[in-house]
Amino acid sequence: MGYVKGKSVPSAVAGVSLGLLYGASGYLIKKNADYGFELALGTSLVLTGAMGPRAMRTRGRVPATMAVVGLVGVGYFGRKVYQSYNGV
Repeated sequence: MGYVKGKSVPSAVAGVSLGLLYGASGYLIKKNADYGFELALGTSLVLTGAMGPRAMRTRGRVPATMAVVGLVGVGYFGRKVYQSYNGV
């Protein structure tokens, strides 16, 4: 939405980059390779860190939704990383 509405190249680069990172983590998770959940957790942290303050500042629906999705990802992938390191 950021690039379409405001022609923001940094927004497009960030969106594509996060999409590629989530795609790479999904591939790693599917192949049962190392660091898939860690990559997804890091990507979720970046998404939440970028969109959380923007959501608070602008009160927009899109930034708030993306921040919530990031938080859900942090919770889910954080739990998976915890389980993998602690054998739960």
